[in-house]
Amino acid sequence: MDPVNIIVGLNILASFGANISGAKKGFKSKLSSVKEKPVTYLQKLPVLFTTFTLIGLIIAVFQIGTLEYNPDYNLIRYIGLGVYIVFSWLQILTLKTLGENYSQDIQIKKNHELVTKGPYRVIRHPQYLFQILLDLGGAAATLSYIVAPLAILQIPFIVLRASVEDKLLAKHFSEKFVKYKSKTGFIIPFIG
Repeated sequence: MDPVNIIVGLNILASFGANISGAKKGFKSKLSSVKEKPVTYLQKLPVLFTTFTLIGLIIAVFQIGTLEYNPDYNLIRYIGLGVYIVFSWLQILTLKTLGENYSQDIQIKKNHELVTKGPYRVIRHPQYLFQILLDLGGAAATLSYIVAPLAILQIPFIVLRASVEDKLLAKHFSEKFVKYKSKTGFIIPFIG
């Protein structure tokens, strides 16, 4: 098997194991007391894209749905591998930074706090930036023609979802959020 794909496969397993606590919190958040949860297609659609890109990446590890590996593409693959690994672990860091505020849904919990530490000091939605970059990196590392279009197609839906989250946070944290928003970038540091 290809060494880049082995590393991608091992990272999938390791990052999945590291994020089990996040998945449990996401499930608990569905059962916990919620103050507000908007009804929108953006609750599920970006999550579906993420799920399909993960499935695509898993099958790409076995060289299904990939371009033929050619030494001319090695630099692209190595850069993609580095991007994929770095941003998959940074995304886990963002979920851990959110702590009890983490949820797979767009919602405000009864005891919700505005998180402004860690990567949230410079970006309001780092988890989405990292998701986009890790998906694009995984597509490049495996040369997957399944993951690449899914990673690109999910971008507008992720941006829309982040906009809905901003509006919800502004509604519940009013002046505190306005001050936080003035110091941070939307999805890209220092922009928006």
